[in-house]
Amino acid sequence: MPPADTGASTVVVGASAPSSPVTTTAAPASTHERLEPGRPGYRRMSFALFAAGVAAFALLYSTQALLPAVSASFDATAGQASWTVSAATGALALFVLPLSALSERFGRRQMMTASLAVAVLVGLLVPLAPSMGALIALRAVQGAALAGLPASAMAYLAEEVRPKALIAAIGLFVAGNSIGGMSGRILTGWVAQAWGWRAALAVVGLLALACAVVFHFLIPKAKNFRPGSLNPKALAKTVATHLADPLLVRLYAIGALFMTVFGAVYTVIGYRLVEEPFSLPQGVIGSIFLVYLVGTVSSAAAGRLVARLGRRGALYLAVSTTAAGLLLSLADQLAAVLLGLVLITAGFFAGHAVASSSVSRTATTGRAQASALYQSAYYLGSSAGGTLGAVAFHAGGWAATVALGLLAVLGVVSITLYGTRVARAERRALVPATR
Repeated sequence: MPPADTGASTVVVGASAPSSPVTTTAAPASTHERLEPGRPGYRRMSFALFAAGVAAFALLYSTQALLPAVSASFDATAGQASWTVSAATGALALFVLPLSALSERFGRRQMMTASLAVAVLVGLLVPLAPSMGALIALRAVQGAALAGLPASAMAYLAEEVRPKALIAAIGLFVAGNSIGGMSGRILTGWVAQAWGWRAALAVVGLLALACAVVFHFLIPKAKNFRPGSLNPKALAKTVATHLADPLLVRLYAIGALFMTVFGAVYTVIGYRLVEEPFSLPQGVIGSIFLVYLVGTVSSAAAGRLVARLGRRGALYLAVSTTAAGLLLSLADQLAAVLLGLVLITAGFFAGHAVASSSVSRTATTGRAQASALYQSAYYLGSSAGGTLGAVAFHAGGWAATVALGLLAVLGVVSITLYGTRVARAERRALVPATR
Protein backbone atom coordinates (compact mmCIF):
# COMPACT_ATOMS: atom_id res chain seq x y z
CA MET A 1 0.00 0.00 0.00
CA PRO A 2 1.52 3.36 -0.97
CA PRO A 3 2.23 5.78 1.85
CA ALA A 4 0.62 8.76 0.20
CA ASP A 5 -2.59 9.67 -1.44
CA THR A 6 -1.19 11.11 -4.61
CA GLY A 7 0.56 8.18 -6.12
CA ALA A 8 4.20 7.38 -5.58
CA SER A 9 6.44 4.50 -4.77
CA THR A 10 6.34 3.26 -1.22
CA VAL A 11 8.82 4.73 1.23
CA VAL A 12 8.65 3.54 4.82
CA VAL A 13 10.39 5.56 7.47
CA GLY A 14 12.73 3.23 9.24
CA ALA A 15 14.68 3.60 12.41
CA SER A 16 17.88 3.86 10.46
CA ALA A 17 16.84 6.81 8.33
CA PRO A 18 18.53 10.05 9.30
CA SER A 19 16.02 12.58 10.52
CA SER A 20 18.06 15.74 10.51
CA PRO A 21 19.74 18.09 8.05
CA VAL A 22 22.20 18.97 10.75
CA THR A 23 25.47 17.32 11.66
CA THR A 24 24.66 14.35 13.86
CA THR A 25 26.61 12.17 16.23
CA ALA A 26 27.84 8.74 15.29
CA ALA A 27 25.43 6.97 17.60
CA PRO A 28 23.51 4.03 16.19
CA ALA A 29 20.29 5.02 14.49
CA SER A 30 18.17 2.81 16.70
CA THR A 31 19.23 1.26 19.99
CA HIS A 32 15.79 1.07 21.63
CA GLU A 33 12.50 -0.59 20.92
CA ARG A 34 9.97 1.72 19.32
CA LEU A 35 6.62 2.36 20.93
CA GLU A 36 3.48 0.58 19.79
CA PRO A 37 0.11 -0.27 21.35
CA GLY A 38 0.55 -2.67 24.23
CA ARG A 39 4.16 -1.71 24.96
CA PRO A 40 5.22 0.31 28.04
CA GLY A 41 5.20 4.04 27.46
CA TYR A 42 2.83 4.08 24.48
CA ARG A 43 -0.20 5.01 26.57
CA ARG A 44 1.71 7.74 28.43
CA MET A 45 3.01 9.12 25.15
CA SER A 46 -0.46 9.09 23.58
CA PHE A 47 -2.09 10.86 26.52
CA ALA A 48 0.72 13.43 26.77
CA LEU A 49 0.51 14.36 23.09
CA PHE A 50 -3.28 14.35 23.30
CA ALA A 51 -3.03 16.93 26.10
CA ALA A 52 -0.55 18.97 24.06
CA GLY A 53 -2.95 18.93 21.11
CA VAL A 54 -5.79 20.10 23.36
CA ALA A 55 -3.72 23.02 24.66
CA ALA A 56 -2.43 24.02 21.22
CA PHE A 57 -5.79 24.15 19.47
CA ALA A 58 -7.62 25.68 22.43
CA LEU A 59 -5.10 28.55 22.40
CA LEU A 60 -4.64 28.86 18.65
CA TYR A 61 -8.34 29.31 17.91
CA SER A 62 -9.41 30.84 21.21
CA THR A 63 -10.88 33.97 19.61
CA GLN A 64 -12.69 32.25 16.75
CA ALA A 65 -16.00 31.62 18.51
CA LEU A 66 -15.81 35.11 20.03
CA LEU A 67 -15.42 37.10 16.81
CA PRO A 68 -18.91 38.70 16.91
CA ALA A 69 -18.27 39.84 20.52
CA VAL A 70 -14.76 41.08 19.66
CA SER A 71 -16.17 42.97 16.67
CA ALA A 72 -18.76 44.64 18.87
CA SER A 73 -16.23 45.50 21.60
CA PHE A 74 -13.78 47.21 19.23
CA ASP A 75 -16.36 48.35 16.63
CA ALA A 76 -14.60 46.22 13.99
CA THR A 77 -15.79 44.44 10.85
CA ALA A 78 -15.77 40.66 10.44
CA GLY A 79 -12.69 40.93 8.23
CA GLN A 80 -10.80 42.99 10.81
CA ALA A 81 -11.75 40.72 13.71
CA SER A 82 -10.76 37.64 11.70
CA TRP A 83 -7.15 38.78 11.98
CA THR A 84 -7.18 37.76 15.65
CA VAL A 85 -7.28 34.20 14.27
CA SER A 86 -5.33 34.68 11.05
CA ALA A 87 -2.42 36.45 12.80
CA ALA A 88 -1.93 33.46 15.10
CA THR A 89 -2.11 30.84 12.37
CA GLY A 90 -0.02 32.93 9.98
CA ALA A 91 2.75 33.42 12.57
CA LEU A 92 2.72 29.70 13.29
CA ALA A 93 3.14 29.01 9.58
CA LEU A 94 6.14 31.35 9.37
CA PHE A 95 7.94 30.09 12.48
CA VAL A 96 7.28 26.36 12.31
CA LEU A 97 10.26 25.67 10.02
CA PRO A 98 12.97 27.54 12.01
CA LEU A 99 11.70 26.14 15.30
CA SER A 100 11.63 22.62 13.88
CA ALA A 101 15.30 23.14 12.96
CA LEU A 102 16.02 24.05 16.58
CA SER A 103 14.30 20.84 17.64
CA GLU A 104 16.91 18.95 15.61
CA ARG A 105 19.57 20.40 17.88
CA PHE A 106 17.85 20.60 21.27
CA GLY A 107 15.32 17.77 21.01
CA ARG A 108 11.66 17.28 20.18
CA ARG A 109 10.55 16.97 23.78
CA GLN A 110 12.38 20.12 24.87
CA MET A 111 10.99 22.15 21.96
CA MET A 112 7.42 21.02 22.60
CA THR A 113 7.71 21.87 26.30
CA ALA A 114 9.15 25.33 25.65
CA SER A 115 6.56 26.12 23.00
CA LEU A 116 3.67 25.24 25.27
CA ALA A 117 5.13 27.23 28.16
CA VAL A 118 5.52 30.45 26.14
CA ALA A 119 2.14 30.06 24.44
CA VAL A 120 0.39 29.57 27.77
CA LEU A 121 2.12 32.63 29.25
CA VAL A 122 0.99 34.79 26.33
CA GLY A 123 -2.46 33.24 26.59
CA LEU A 124 -2.78 34.60 30.11
CA LEU A 125 -1.90 38.08 28.82
CA VAL A 126 -4.26 38.08 25.82
CA PRO A 127 -7.40 38.93 27.88
CA LEU A 128 -5.72 42.19 28.97
CA ALA A 129 -5.28 43.53 25.39
CA PRO A 130 -6.41 47.21 25.39
CA SER A 131 -7.07 47.48 21.63
CA MET A 132 -7.66 45.45 18.51
CA GLY A 133 -4.07 46.10 17.39
CA ALA A 134 -2.67 44.86 20.70
CA LEU A 135 -4.91 41.80 20.61
CA ILE A 136 -3.77 40.91 17.11
CA ALA A 137 -0.10 41.44 18.07
CA LEU A 138 -0.38 39.18 21.13
CA ARG A 139 -2.13 36.54 19.08
CA ALA A 140 0.69 36.64 16.53
CA VAL A 141 3.27 36.10 19.30
CA GLN A 142 1.17 33.23 20.62
CA GLY A 143 1.01 31.60 17.20
CA ALA A 144 4.79 31.95 16.76
CA ALA A 145 5.31 30.24 20.14
CA LEU A 146 3.00 27.37 19.22
CA ALA A 147 5.02 26.81 16.03
CA GLY A 148 7.48 24.65 17.94
CA LEU A 149 4.85 22.05 18.77
CA PRO A 150 3.25 20.49 15.66
CA ALA A 151 6.28 19.62 13.52
CA SER A 152 8.27 18.51 16.58
CA ALA A 153 5.39 16.27 17.62
CA MET A 154 5.20 14.66 14.18
CA ALA A 155 8.97 14.11 14.13
CA TYR A 156 8.88 12.72 17.69
CA LEU A 157 6.21 10.21 16.65
CA ALA A 158 8.09 9.22 13.48
CA GLU A 159 11.21 8.50 15.56
CA GLU A 160 9.65 6.87 18.62
CA VAL A 161 6.68 4.91 17.23
CA ARG A 162 6.78 1.84 15.02
CA PRO A 163 5.84 2.66 11.39
CA LYS A 164 2.82 0.36 11.42
CA ALA A 165 1.37 2.26 14.40
CA LEU A 166 2.29 5.74 13.11
CA ILE A 167 -1.04 6.67 11.51
CA ALA A 168 -2.95 5.69 14.65
CA ALA A 169 -0.55 7.65 16.88
CA ILE A 170 -0.76 10.77 14.71
CA GLY A 171 -4.53 10.32 14.59
CA LEU A 172 -4.66 10.51 18.39
CA PHE A 173 -2.58 13.70 18.35
CA VAL A 174 -4.93 15.21 15.75
CA ALA A 175 -7.85 14.03 17.89
CA GLY A 176 -6.40 16.09 20.74
CA ASN A 177 -6.41 19.04 18.37
CA SER A 178 -10.10 18.54 17.71
CA ILE A 179 -10.91 18.23 21.42
CA GLY A 180 -8.93 21.40 22.12
CA GLY A 181 -10.68 23.29 19.37
CA MET A 182 -14.05 22.10 20.60
CA SER A 183 -13.57 22.64 24.33
CA GLY A 184 -11.98 26.04 23.84
CA ARG A 185 -14.84 27.28 21.72
CA ILE A 186 -17.56 25.88 23.99
CA LEU A 187 -15.94 27.35 27.09
CA THR A 188 -15.45 30.73 25.48
CA GLY A 189 -19.02 30.80 24.20
CA TRP A 190 -20.71 30.25 27.55
CA VAL A 191 -18.21 32.22 29.63
CA ALA A 192 -18.45 35.14 27.21
CA GLN A 193 -22.24 35.12 27.44
CA ALA A 194 -22.03 35.42 31.21
CA TRP A 195 -18.89 37.52 31.84
CA GLY A 196 -17.60 38.76 28.48
CA TRP A 197 -15.00 37.69 25.97
CA ARG A 198 -12.02 38.69 28.10
CA ALA A 199 -13.03 36.30 30.88
CA ALA A 200 -13.57 33.63 28.25
CA LEU A 201 -10.00 33.98 26.97
CA ALA A 202 -8.69 33.81 30.54
CA VAL A 203 -10.46 30.48 31.06
CA VAL A 204 -8.86 29.09 27.90
CA GLY A 205 -5.46 30.17 29.18
CA LEU A 206 -6.01 28.26 32.43
CA LEU A 207 -7.19 25.17 30.55
CA ALA A 208 -4.04 25.26 28.42
CA LEU A 209 -1.89 25.67 31.52
CA ALA A 210 -3.36 22.48 33.03
CA CYS A 211 -2.77 20.56 29.78
CA ALA A 212 0.82 21.81 29.55
CA VAL A 213 1.53 20.51 33.07
CA VAL A 214 0.08 17.10 32.16
CA PHE A 215 2.22 16.97 29.02
CA HIS A 216 5.42 17.89 30.88
CA PHE A 217 5.06 15.11 33.43
CA LEU A 218 3.82 12.34 31.11
CA ILE A 219 5.77 12.63 27.85
CA PRO A 220 8.43 9.88 27.70
CA LYS A 221 12.03 10.84 27.01
CA ALA A 222 13.08 10.42 23.41
CA LYS A 223 15.14 7.25 22.95
CA ASN A 224 15.80 7.35 19.21
CA PHE A 225 16.59 11.05 18.74
CA ARG A 226 20.11 11.94 17.60
CA PRO A 227 21.01 15.61 18.25
CA GLY A 228 23.28 17.55 15.95
CA SER A 229 24.79 20.99 15.48
CA LEU A 230 22.81 23.49 13.43
CA ASN A 231 23.87 23.78 9.80
CA PRO A 232 21.93 26.49 7.87
CA LYS A 233 23.26 25.33 4.49
CA ALA A 234 22.22 21.75 5.16
CA LEU A 235 18.82 22.99 6.36
CA ALA A 236 18.32 25.01 3.17
CA LYS A 237 19.36 22.02 1.08
CA THR A 238 16.93 19.74 2.93
CA VAL A 239 14.06 22.20 2.49
CA ALA A 240 14.88 22.57 -1.22
CA THR A 241 14.93 18.78 -1.57
CA HIS A 242 11.49 18.46 0.01
CA LEU A 243 10.07 21.25 -2.15
CA ALA A 244 11.48 19.51 -5.24
CA ASP A 245 9.65 16.27 -4.36
CA PRO A 246 6.35 16.28 -6.32
CA LEU A 247 4.69 13.91 -3.88
CA LEU A 248 5.47 16.06 -0.84
CA VAL A 249 4.41 19.23 -2.65
CA ARG A 250 1.05 17.63 -3.47
CA LEU A 251 0.60 16.64 0.17
CA TYR A 252 1.42 20.19 1.29
CA ALA A 253 -1.14 21.60 -1.15
CA ILE A 254 -3.79 19.14 0.04
CA GLY A 255 -3.24 20.15 3.66
CA ALA A 256 -3.45 23.84 2.78
CA LEU A 257 -6.66 23.43 0.78
CA PHE A 258 -8.38 21.32 3.44
CA MET A 259 -7.51 23.95 6.04
CA THR A 260 -8.74 26.76 3.78
CA VAL A 261 -12.19 25.18 3.90
CA PHE A 262 -12.08 24.63 7.63
CA GLY A 263 -10.71 28.08 8.44
CA ALA A 264 -13.34 29.81 6.31
CA VAL A 265 -16.27 27.86 7.72
CA TYR A 266 -15.41 28.15 11.41
CA THR A 267 -14.32 31.78 11.23
CA VAL A 268 -17.61 32.87 9.68
CA ILE A 269 -20.16 30.48 11.19
CA GLY A 270 -20.55 32.57 14.34
CA TYR A 271 -21.51 35.64 12.31
CA ARG A 272 -24.06 33.62 10.36
CA LEU A 273 -25.69 32.08 13.42
CA VAL A 274 -25.94 35.35 15.34
CA GLU A 275 -27.96 36.86 12.45
CA GLU A 276 -31.46 36.09 11.14
CA PRO A 277 -33.03 33.58 10.73
CA PHE A 278 -31.11 31.92 13.60
CA SER A 279 -30.35 34.77 16.09
CA LEU A 280 -28.56 32.44 18.50
CA PRO A 281 -26.95 33.73 21.73
CA GLN A 282 -23.16 33.50 22.21
CA GLY A 283 -23.32 30.48 24.52
CA VAL A 284 -25.38 28.43 22.10
CA ILE A 285 -23.07 29.39 19.23
CA GLY A 286 -20.12 28.17 21.28
CA SER A 287 -21.88 24.86 21.86
CA ILE A 288 -22.16 24.38 18.10
CA PHE A 289 -18.50 23.38 18.27
CA LEU A 290 -19.49 20.11 19.93
CA VAL A 291 -19.38 18.83 16.35
CA TYR A 292 -15.59 18.74 16.86
CA LEU A 293 -16.22 15.38 18.53
CA VAL A 294 -16.85 14.06 15.04
CA GLY A 295 -13.35 15.21 14.11
CA THR A 296 -11.95 13.28 17.07
CA VAL A 297 -13.56 10.10 15.80
CA SER A 298 -12.72 10.58 12.11
CA SER A 299 -9.07 11.47 12.72
CA ALA A 300 -8.54 8.56 15.09
CA ALA A 301 -10.21 6.25 12.53
CA ALA A 302 -8.03 7.46 9.64
CA GLY A 303 -5.77 4.42 9.89
CA ARG A 304 -8.70 2.04 9.47
CA LEU A 305 -10.00 4.06 6.52
CA VAL A 306 -6.62 3.81 4.81
CA ALA A 307 -6.47 0.06 5.48
CA ARG A 308 -9.82 -0.45 3.73
CA LEU A 309 -9.75 2.16 0.96
CA GLY A 310 -6.09 3.00 0.46
CA ARG A 311 -4.78 6.52 0.94
CA ARG A 312 -6.26 7.96 -2.21
CA GLY A 313 -9.57 6.27 -1.51
CA ALA A 314 -9.63 7.73 2.00
CA LEU A 315 -8.93 11.17 0.56
CA TYR A 316 -11.75 10.87 -1.99
CA LEU A 317 -14.12 9.95 0.84
CA ALA A 318 -12.90 12.90 2.91
CA VAL A 319 -13.40 15.47 0.14
CA SER A 320 -16.80 14.06 -0.81
CA THR A 321 -17.94 14.30 2.80
CA THR A 322 -16.64 17.87 3.10
CA ALA A 323 -18.33 18.99 -0.12
CA ALA A 324 -21.65 17.43 0.93
CA GLY A 325 -21.44 19.30 4.24
CA LEU A 326 -20.77 22.62 2.52
CA LEU A 327 -23.79 22.23 0.25
CA LEU A 328 -26.04 21.13 3.10
CA SER A 329 -25.04 24.13 5.21
CA LEU A 330 -26.66 26.47 2.65
CA ALA A 331 -30.10 25.62 4.04
CA ASP A 332 -31.78 28.06 6.42
CA GLN A 333 -32.78 25.29 8.83
CA LEU A 334 -30.57 24.97 11.91
CA ALA A 335 -30.65 21.15 11.81
CA ALA A 336 -29.35 21.17 8.24
CA VAL A 337 -26.58 23.63 9.11
CA LEU A 338 -25.52 21.47 12.05
CA LEU A 339 -25.47 18.32 9.94
CA GLY A 340 -23.44 20.21 7.35
CA LEU A 341 -20.90 21.19 10.00
CA VAL A 342 -20.69 17.57 11.13
CA LEU A 343 -19.85 16.41 7.61
CA ILE A 344 -17.37 19.24 7.01
CA THR A 345 -15.60 18.46 10.29
CA ALA A 346 -15.48 14.70 9.69
CA GLY A 347 -14.13 15.12 6.18
CA PHE A 348 -11.55 17.71 7.16
CA PHE A 349 -10.04 15.80 10.09
CA ALA A 350 -9.92 12.53 8.16
CA GLY A 351 -8.20 14.20 5.21
CA HIS A 352 -5.74 16.02 7.46
CA ALA A 353 -4.79 12.85 9.33
CA VAL A 354 -4.18 10.97 6.07
CA ALA A 355 -2.13 13.76 4.47
CA SER A 356 -0.01 14.56 7.54
CA SER A 357 0.81 10.90 8.25
CA SER A 358 1.74 10.47 4.57
CA VAL A 359 4.32 13.25 4.91
CA SER A 360 5.84 11.60 7.99
CA ARG A 361 6.10 8.24 6.21
CA THR A 362 7.34 9.61 2.89
CA ALA A 363 10.28 11.70 4.13
CA THR A 364 13.37 9.56 4.72
CA THR A 365 15.64 12.48 5.73
CA GLY A 366 14.88 15.77 7.44
CA ARG A 367 11.57 14.48 8.79
CA ALA A 368 11.12 17.49 11.08
CA GLN A 369 11.55 19.83 8.11
CA ALA A 370 9.16 17.78 5.97
CA SER A 371 6.54 17.97 8.72
CA ALA A 372 7.30 21.66 9.27
CA LEU A 373 6.67 22.47 5.62
CA TYR A 374 3.36 20.62 5.82
CA GLN A 375 2.42 22.58 8.92
CA SER A 376 3.42 25.85 7.23
CA ALA A 377 1.19 25.11 4.26
CA TYR A 378 -1.58 23.88 6.55
CA TYR A 379 -1.67 27.01 8.71
CA LEU A 380 -1.20 29.36 5.78
CA GLY A 381 -4.35 27.71 4.45
CA SER A 382 -6.03 28.45 7.77
CA SER A 383 -5.02 32.11 7.63
CA ALA A 384 -6.12 32.46 4.02
CA GLY A 385 -9.38 30.64 4.69
CA GLY A 386 -10.23 32.71 7.75
CA THR A 387 -9.55 36.06 6.09
CA LEU A 388 -10.97 35.21 2.66
CA GLY A 389 -13.97 33.50 4.23
CA ALA A 390 -14.77 36.64 6.24
CA VAL A 391 -14.30 38.88 3.18
CA ALA A 392 -16.53 36.58 1.11
CA PHE A 393 -19.20 36.60 3.82
CA HIS A 394 -19.15 40.39 3.96
CA ALA A 395 -19.46 40.57 0.16
CA GLY A 396 -21.97 37.82 -0.58
CA GLY A 397 -23.13 36.16 2.61
CA TRP A 398 -22.79 32.52 3.58
CA ALA A 399 -23.23 31.35 -0.02
CA ALA A 400 -20.03 33.16 -0.99
CA THR A 401 -18.14 31.49 1.87
CA VAL A 402 -19.44 28.08 0.75
CA ALA A 403 -18.35 28.83 -2.83
CA LEU A 404 -14.84 29.53 -1.56
CA GLY A 405 -14.85 26.21 0.29
CA LEU A 406 -16.04 24.30 -2.76
CA LEU A 407 -13.23 25.78 -4.84
CA ALA A 408 -10.72 24.51 -2.28
CA VAL A 409 -12.36 21.06 -2.30
CA LEU A 410 -12.14 21.00 -6.08
CA GLY A 411 -8.42 21.71 -5.74
CA VAL A 412 -7.96 18.66 -3.48
CA VAL A 413 -9.84 16.46 -5.94
CA SER A 414 -7.76 17.72 -8.87
CA ILE A 415 -4.48 17.07 -7.04
CA THR A 416 -5.54 13.59 -5.98
CA LEU A 417 -6.73 12.69 -9.48
CA TYR A 418 -3.41 13.89 -10.89
CA GLY A 419 -1.57 11.76 -8.35
CA THR A 420 -3.64 8.74 -9.37
CA ARG A 421 -2.63 9.23 -13.00
CA VAL A 422 1.03 9.59 -11.99
CA ALA A 423 0.87 6.35 -10.01
CA ARG A 424 -0.67 4.46 -12.93
CA ALA A 425 1.95 5.82 -15.32
CA GLU A 426 4.73 4.75 -12.96
CA ARG A 427 3.30 1.24 -12.69
CA ARG A 428 3.02 0.94 -16.49
CA ALA A 429 6.61 2.14 -16.86
CA LEU A 430 7.83 -0.54 -14.45
CA VAL A 431 6.10 -3.43 -16.22
CA PRO A 432 8.75 -3.96 -18.98
CA ALA A 433 11.53 -3.87 -16.39
CA THR A 434 9.95 -6.69 -14.39
CA ARG A 435 9.57 -9.10 -17.32
